Amino acid sequence: QVQLVESGGGLVQPGGSLRLSCAASGFTFDAYAVGWFRQAPGKERERVSCLSSSGRITVYEDSVKGRFTISRDNAKNTVYLQMNSLNPEDTAVYYCAARIGYCQVVTGAYDYWGQGTQVTVSS
Repeated sequence: QVQLVESGGGLVQPGGSLRLSCAASGFTFDAYAVGWFRQAPGKERERVSCLSSSGRITVYEDSVKGRFTISRDNAKNTVYLQMNSLNPEDTAVYYCAARIGYCQVVTGAYDYWGQGTQVTVSS
């Protein structure tokens, strides 16, 4: 059974940091590109970052570039998102997703999704 399970979300003050984790099981994790997406209330789900299966190619959206870092540990079947300098605009449910092949920006291109973890940035 395929599973992606996110953790690490929570409430943080502006300027703070969080580290999200996504544990994968049920598929050949190291053959898949993995992405982090987010969805704020009333907005469409958007990609935040993506990492190739090898870990050599990373993609960041402009809104998080320089603040977020994606990484993966294929031995642990886990992908991480280190989020620094958080601001209220980062408030959203964060999802991890996986697809065979290269990173893509559209949500429909991803094969597997987690259930999401809430990140709230507020003072």
